[in-house]
Amino acid sequence: MEFQAGILQDGSPMESLEKQLICPICLEMFSKPVVILPCQHNLCRKCANDVFQAANPYWQSRGSLISGGRFRCPSCRHEVLLDRHGVYGLQRNLLVENIIDIYKQECSSRPLKKGEHPMCKEHEDERINIYCVTCEVPTCSMCKVFGAHKDCEVAPLQSVFQGQKTELNNCISMLVAGNDRIQTIISQLEDSCQSTEENSEAAKRELCARFAALAALLEEKKAELLQRICREQADKTAFIQSLICQYKEQLEKSSRLVETAIQAAEETGGAAFLMVRPPDPPRGVPLLGTAWIVEASKGARLDKIEQGYESMDAFSVSLEHLTEAVHALDFEPAEEDEEYFDGEEEEGEE
Repeated sequence: MEFQAGILQDGSPMESLEKQLICPICLEMFSKPVVILPCQHNLCRKCANDVFQAANPYWQSRGSLISGGRFRCPSCRHEVLLDRHGVYGLQRNLLVENIIDIYKQECSSRPLKKGEHPMCKEHEDERINIYCVTCEVPTCSMCKVFGAHKDCEVAPLQSVFQGQKTELNNCISMLVAGNDRIQTIISQLEDSCQSTEENSEAAKRELCARFAALAALLEEKKAELLQRICREQADKTAFIQSLICQYKEQLEKSSRLVETAIQAAEETGGAAFLMVRPPDPPRGVPLLGTAWIVEASKGARLDKIEQGYESMDAFSVSLEHLTEAVHALDFEPAEEDEEYFDGEEEEGEE
């Protein structure tokens, strides 16, 4: 029980003390027994039980082997967990109960003073003791007999007070229970939000992993196709280089023959002319006369490349179907979503 410093500083300490002894549910002085919550706030046991029942409407039908429930303190909104005994498992605040007894004894021993009870403005010596139902205002007996409310319907002040106080307590209990339900919904929504974020992160990681695997597969396939192109390139360039070497060798031989033939053509004597011989005479060719130069002038029979030999069109790849497949990528509907859509279609057909 927390007592404010204003109790000692207030001009009327008993009034300040009475404010500290008011239950936040019924707005009356605590009634025995007084239970103390884990947050150190106090409630009447009956009020605590009303709040608990409102927050746990099915608790009465539960068996004794099932645990209790929970509700929130109306003063600080701290969550109170109860076992299968319910509010009867909460500890009684004997100190507050003793203070209430002392306060009541003190109040009963004090003489009533004028002004402690509301007095009628029209009749200053009359206490307000009845309630005008017609005008919906409290008044005194003299106003009913001789005053402005003589033609109105009246009722005992205490009965009206008790009825409205009970109605107010019921409304407070309903509001507290409604707040607990709203808090429960908020907690569930917060949990759903957190679960949504966690599931989204997991889905992102899975999607990135699948695309990384697909990219690795494409890189592997690209490397394989590039290797085949490189092999074909090496084979063709090697063959062309071998032809170049053969033609260069043939050109060198032909150049030497040209020099020898020019020397032979410059000879004026018949004997000297006929004695000219090639540096590398071809096999099977007679060396008499100019037969060797005639045979050499025919050219060597070397290999040639076919037309379009250098083309690499055979290694073109069509990726249109893969492009279409990538554009068509989408998430697969879950089973529960399919069942939900099927249920909607059946309802539409019905």
